[in-house]
Amino acid sequence: MSSECREGGSAVGLEGGPVPGEDGRLRCPWAATTEDYAHYHDTEWGRPVRGDDALFERLCLEGFQSGLSWLTILRKREAFRAAFAGFRIAAVAAFTEADEARLLADSGIVRNRAKISAALSNARVLAEWEPGALDSLVWSHAPEPAPRPPRTLGEVPATTPESKALARELKSSGLRFVGPTTAYATMQAAGLVDDHLAECWVRGLPQVR
Repeated sequence: MSSECREGGSAVGLEGGPVPGEDGRLRCPWAATTEDYAHYHDTEWGRPVRGDDALFERLCLEGFQSGLSWLTILRKREAFRAAFAGFRIAAVAAFTEADEARLLADSGIVRNRAKISAALSNARVLAEWEPGALDSLVWSHAPEPAPRPPRTLGEVPATTPESKALARELKSSGLRFVGPTTAYATMQAAGLVDDHLAECWVRGLPQVR
């Protein structure tokens, strides 16, 4: 189960089905805890994301989230984007020691030396790949056929065979902070899997890959 699902389910004391919001729409329980979560849930989470830079951003942010609340990352996302040059792989790959020192001093982001170092190292690895290679690699692990919709939070996994395989391939390519849980959270965030609960209103929206 993703970190946002775990945290949201715990916060509202729910491990079951969707919760009605003030607008009457049924949402995954974690989305009922804050307006930030509700907006992210309704407009981004589970929607297909394509492109190397966009997927690099998701991998980075999920890596920074490890051990923290996803809400912390969500609220710092614009600061992260500013600090990391919009997560453009080529730009981050060119960061210098001075840039790393700047990031470590930036209170707007998570100032974890190991995670910052991993993000810069990963960008340098990915900058050597052919355009579209990261997108192709990540999306090659989208499960086919798609899993049946979960009906409760308890049915949402933390890892899957596909996320374990994706993590192995990313690690074997030299990327860091990309374990199976981080890989699965990225798959959820980027729409490789749709873990909105079966009765969540977002599941009825068209998805374009």
